Amino acid sequence: MFDPQSVLLLAAAGLAAGFVDAIAGGGGLLTVPALLAAGLPPQMALGTNKLQSVCGTALAAVSYGRAGLFSWRKLAGGIVITALAAAAGAVVVLHLQPDFLRRIIPVLLLGIAAYFWWKPELGGTARAPRMPRPWFAWVFGVGLGFYDGFFGPGAGSFWMVACVLLAGLDLRSAVGHTKVMNLASNAGSLVVFLACGQVHFQIAAVMIVGQLIGARLGSGLVIRRGAQWVRPAFLLVVLLLAARLLWPQWAAAPQ
Repeated sequence: MFDPQSVLLLAAAGLAAGFVDAIAGGGGLLTVPALLAAGLPPQMALGTNKLQSVCGTALAAVSYGRAGLFSWRKLAGGIVITALAAAAGAVVVLHLQPDFLRRIIPVLLLGIAAYFWWKPELGGTARAPRMPRPWFAWVFGVGLGFYDGFFGPGAGSFWMVACVLLAGLDLRSAVGHTKVMNLASNAGSLVVFLACGQVHFQIAAVMIVGQLIGARLGSGLVIRRGAQWVRPAFLLVVLLLAARLLWPQWAAAPQ
């Protein structure tokens, strides 16, 4: 498990995931399969993924905060709600298998991709919010926080859409908001996985190195280049994530 080739592949997966996560989310598309390929059982793979992911997400969130894309103080309530909901989701996933979500989530992701494709102006500029901030924090903090702790794939994409459509944010600010809430849900669910001994620290350490490098590169790109990079990257990640979730169903279909 710890031969040089495995270490290199795990670090590379962490780097790529950190870069993708910082721009559009969906890094778990790369890291969870890498952890399963390393021989970890599913629940430990999820816990280890949360530990390495929280480091890259934290670095990206700090970078976006310093760039003025969000206010930690204004998001404090949503952070707490999201973290607690994610912890609840992690408790549930330790006892249940979220297989039924694999059939639903790809359809939602494809719908998101289609909507962003046909609305090229979406997220270009900030707009008036369509939902009061406290309601937004409760509805999406509970819903997406629990989802991220329980299953996870596409959580960042759903946050992005909610931030643009209902919170009225432009794409750059939506990325910053999304990273903060991803950090909250990762941290909340990580506490549960740690308490249950479902984290492999050595493998996580290898991937954290790559995560930090990737998160630094990705967040720097968003801050410097803005929406022109966020939009195509977001669409690409959403489509790849949907395809990855649909693949087991296609492979199992009778020929």
